Amino acid sequence: IYFDPIAASCEKVTEAVKLALKEASESKSTGHKVISIPVCYGGEYGPDIQNVAEHSKISVEEVIKRHAAQVCHCYMIGFVPGFAYLGGMDESIATPRLQNPRTVIKGGSVGIAGKQTGIYPIDSPGGWQLIGRTPLRLFTPESEQVTLIDSGYGVRFVPVSEDEYKTIEASVADGTYVPQITEVA
Repeated sequence: IYFDPIAASCEKVTEAVKLALKEASESKSTGHKVISIPVCYGGEYGPDIQNVAEHSKISVEEVIKRHAAQVCHCYMIGFVPGFAYLGGMDESIATPRLQNPRTVIKGGSVGIAGKQTGIYPIDSPGGWQLIGRTPLRLFTPESEQVTLIDSGYGVRFVPVSEDEYKTIEASVADGTYVPQITEVA
């Protein structure tokens, strides 16, 4: 916890934290949100999926299966607005970052770097191994909820075909796509 000691004393901050913890423990909502993210894996959408497969000594199909098998936890949003750092990925597909980062990665790209997976929300530089792409917009500064994924969310990756990707992409563009978000205990 960072605070300005001139604006608030340590005692006041400690008091506020204790109160917030008490209120959180008394809260009736014990669940958290899990969002389903459609991903088209491989090909032009995931140019490094073969690297991940070779590094993990498994097939590309098995990389996809393992990446989509469990819900990952969003630890934080950072690097660029809306970039979700996700932990809890199957560690058998953990793969080091690229030795030479790319200058531009297309927004929506899903990557692996070490034991984490993440989603690039906008076109930006980066060095993660790209395994797929989602047609969803993760950063929408014009909307009330600026980021699609927030810290604390669970993220479930759902493999989709290229045709499904394009259908979802069109729905996102015309504003009719509604992401699947569930509350779990």
